[in-house]
Amino acid sequence: MATEKPAARLELVNERMLQFGGKWQYASAPESTEPVKLEKKYNLFINGKFVAPKSGRYYPTINPATEETLAEVADASDTDVDLAVRSARQAYEKYWRKLKPSERAKYIFRIARMIQERARELSILETMNGGKPIRMSRDDDIPLAAAHFFYYAGWADKLEYAFPGRNPQSLGVAGQIIPWNFPLLMAAWKIAPALACGNTVVLKPSETTPLTALELARIVQDADLPPGVVNIVTGFGATGAAIVNHPNVNKVAFTGSTEVGKIIQRAVAGTGKKLTLELGGKSANIIFNDAAIDQAVEGIINGIFYNQGHVCCAGSRLFVQEGVAEKVIRKLNDRIQTLRVGDPLDKNTDVGAINSKMQLDKITELVKAGKDEGCVPHQTRCTLPKKGFWFAPTVFTNVAMSNRIAQEEIFGPVLSVLTFRTPEEAVEKANNTPYGLAAGVWSDKGAKLFKIANKLRAGVVWGNTYNQFDPTSPFGGYKESGFGREGGVQGLLPYLSLE
Repeated sequence: MATEKPAARLELVNERMLQFGGKWQYASAPESTEPVKLEKKYNLFINGKFVAPKSGRYYPTINPATEETLAEVADASDTDVDLAVRSARQAYEKYWRKLKPSERAKYIFRIARMIQERARELSILETMNGGKPIRMSRDDDIPLAAAHFFYYAGWADKLEYAFPGRNPQSLGVAGQIIPWNFPLLMAAWKIAPALACGNTVVLKPSETTPLTALELARIVQDADLPPGVVNIVTGFGATGAAIVNHPNVNKVAFTGSTEVGKIIQRAVAGTGKKLTLELGGKSANIIFNDAAIDQAVEGIINGIFYNQGHVCCAGSRLFVQEGVAEKVIRKLNDRIQTLRVGDPLDKNTDVGAINSKMQLDKITELVKAGKDEGCVPHQTRCTLPKKGFWFAPTVFTNVAMSNRIAQEEIFGPVLSVLTFRTPEEAVEKANNTPYGLAAGVWSDKGAKLFKIANKLRAGVVWGNTYNQFDPTSPFGGYKESGFGREGGVQGLLPYLSLE
């Protein structure tokens, strides 16, 4: 009996995929929400207890994939922030700074283990409140959050080895403000090193994604940390401003927009408060002629589309050497047709919901500007859900460096493709932006990777990969992407004074 030739089988596969719009048709595989027990109202976490806001104000937090209200969340006033800071100060003076570092390590380690134990619940809640696919929450965000607590638990009693010849001392109260794109992971990035260094914390999560931070407060409570060591207050910009401006806050750590970062920098100038800022980005991926093209294309997809472009370091600018530009663009256009956009809780989903209506409006406005300026869009052919906030993955070609989509942070699943001829041109174009957060370089020559990486003004440069994070590795930016580092040994320094 004659066997079917491989070429004929491949042709049949391609034909069947085209019948389904370029995508295999998978049966729906939604993750159950049964492990998540939502409360009707979430209060502030101050001095080891959940307490109602003094203002009595609450606001709704929603599921961006359905626009349904998940819960009511407390809106902290200046009075609430003052209570949280005073609680943190008391805990610092009375308990935490006096505790043996090895004992602090046990508490931090316990938090890490509890995050692991509740990983499924936390990943589902992260997806429900944030809109990112469950695969990302489950496989990346929550495990990395636990890993950061494990890592810094190990440093708590070894600070003298981190800074040999110096006498590291804690600062006091750390005020921390985090964004909506990695709610639990960003909290871990900031809380874990602060606690390891002997500081206490007042943290404000984003107003659109507060729920996993509040569940982390419950974990802190269950871990039996001394009251006031970690305080979590929810609210809007005014709540964050109250933290930044509070006279008893010794350290401010902020991740968010460049505009707000500049306001915070002005606010703390002359106060003696230590400050770290992780701000916006317009990160570049550079593909050379000698790169493994299929690997590079998959890395581009991972760097911009799997997180809906919600990563501050998303590779939203792609520079391709002219010799392979046509091939790369064709493969990219084919690949985005296979992306599945839809229910973030479905394990088959590649691209979930945009986090908020405001963010969707910004993406839509910048994409319109790209079209108006003559850029050519290529979009995933898909039917977007009628409810929720969605945007089809988009690749722009015929892009010039002066176009808005090549200059402004978009925070959405939109990629701008530009070309270059020489390595020098690639570096010049990649650095021609106010930002300097991250970059990626794709080549089969190691020497070229290192040479180009050393010339890029970016805090993180990945070689032949993208969006790979590890708690032992520092992360942060240059220029308008901020200053200071989080992660690694370097992530301890902002929470210490060295004598």
